Amino acid sequence: MPKPGDIRSCSRANLTGILWMTLAMAFFALEDALFKSAAQTMGNGQVILLFGVGGAVVFWLGLLWRKEPVFLAIQSPVMWVRMLFEVVGRMFYFLALALTPLSATTAILQATPVVVVLGATLFFGERVSLMKWFAIVVGLIGVLIILRPDGDDFSVLSLLAVVGLIGFAGRDLASRAAPVAFSTFALGFYGFIAIIIAGVVVSIWSGKPFTPPSGSASLALVGTIFFGVIAYMALMKAMRTGEVSTVTPFRYSRLLFGVALGYFVFGEPLNPSFWLGSAVIVSSGLFIMWRRRPAKSYKTPA
Repeated sequence: MPKPGDIRSCSRANLTGILWMTLAMAFFALEDALFKSAAQTMGNGQVILLFGVGGAVVFWLGLLWRKEPVFLAIQSPVMWVRMLFEVVGRMFYFLALALTPLSATTAILQATPVVVVLGATLFFGERVSLMKWFAIVVGLIGVLIILRPDGDDFSVLSLLAVVGLIGFAGRDLASRAAPVAFSTFALGFYGFIAIIIAGVVVSIWSGKPFTPPSGSASLALVGTIFFGVIAYMALMKAMRTGEVSTVTPFRYSRLLFGVALGYFVFGEPLNPSFWLGSAVIVSSGLFIMWRRRPAKSYKTPA
């Protein structure tokens, strides 16, 4: 039987992890809203590029403070794959934020855990039960419900969030294969280097010249960098505190924060298909996480 002290310690760790995860999701939602605000007066590529530079500088200073080698990660082929997926995910997700409703983009992103499980099955050979396969299919159907490809108000731009979702799922799978020796600062630094690359690609593709940001756009950009860095660090803290199966479901709190900001700040309408699709995605993801929870085993006293 587990000792009462061990149970209390585990409960405190889980509660701490839940708080870190919820804080991370709130800050990610604020990052998204501020990015969208800055992109309304600046070029999308310029905002992405400046955001990447700001975050990379912060994590580079963290590496120097911890006296960790800056260029060690580039010797790992897995890190190159991770950066490639990061570029795709960030580039298309930020474009989706700038060009489509914040609430819908945030809701589509919630299908990431479902796609990660699908990728782990296809590329890592993880065994998935029939019920999990059913949950994966249901989660993807939830994305289609939000997109409404057969509706009159469907926009091809909505697919930007889907491509970003695939990029983030690939990044998460590559992170799983990355050496554990890489710290949060190393992963964060190369993650923001990937954002810089994404910003350069978008800037070249759009052909828009760089313009000096206004006062409000500068504040929004600084806020984007601040909340983005803190959110990333809080997420890493959450994943290293408490049980993963207990902490991870609170990723879905980002949907609540994103919907609230989209509705109250940007005045985005919320139709029934949005609520239905969001409920389907969240339910399927929670079911998959619940099925992954290891069964508790207790030793019988001799």
